[in-house]
Amino acid sequence: MSRDEEALKAIDFSTPSVARIYDWWLGGKDNFAVDRAAAEKLLELVGPDGRLVIRQNREFLGRAVRFLSESGIRQFLDLGTGIPTRGNVHEVAHEIDPEATVVYVDNDPIVAAHGRALLTGSGRTGVVQADMRDPDAIVESPITTELIDFAEPVAVLLVAVLHFVDDDDAERVVAHFRERMAPGSYLVISHGTQGRLSEDTITGARAVYEKSTAALRDRTPEHIARFFTGFELVEPGLVDVADWRTDGGFVEHSKGGYVLGGVGRLA
Repeated sequence: MSRDEEALKAIDFSTPSVARIYDWWLGGKDNFAVDRAAAEKLLELVGPDGRLVIRQNREFLGRAVRFLSESGIRQFLDLGTGIPTRGNVHEVAHEIDPEATVVYVDNDPIVAAHGRALLTGSGRTGVVQADMRDPDAIVESPITTELIDFAEPVAVLLVAVLHFVDDDDAERVVAHFRERMAPGSYLVISHGTQGRLSEDTITGARAVYEKSTAALRDRTPEHIARFFTGFELVEPGLVDVADWRTDGGFVEHSKGGYVLGGVGRLA
């Protein structure tokens, strides 16, 4: 039995998974009844804008990776990557430079198994199954050491993941990578906030995630901005993900405005 088969046998399918909920929101098929029930409850709470915001968050990731690739970044560390879908980091980066290296990190065994299956035969990408709250395990993984050289500029991606980590751990993880990153490196963050959602909606969403694999911790824009301490935010700063470096055309905005995104450069 392979390690992926062993890991999958140990999964508790009675508990909604954050990664599989996100997969359902994106229209994926790698989710189960318990995940769909949680996702549908969240959709009831936030309204039809929910799918729009998830899609916009994914598009923000793609634009950020393209911007970084065009800025000369050739190494990407994607923490809390989620189940592979369209517009994956390596796909966008390799459009600019096929030699770019990408390491995906997630603690969900289904995510890791899908990632390894997708990337079979690729020498420029790898998957590490680890908890992002254990940054040493990530950095010291043989896969990471083979593909990522922290003496050179690297992009660390924390897209829609920090809002599932408590304050102390979130600040510690960001600080750990900041201290390892070479000048010219970049930090990418998208993060949930209350935005224009009602307190009842936020309370309901928290209740759903409390029963999943990770609790929700929405933060204020000011708190999210502090994660970029030591980095210089590139234009347009920390904004609604729908507004980050769009092509200037029409942008459909959610009524909630509750996911912010930004990219910071380490001087």
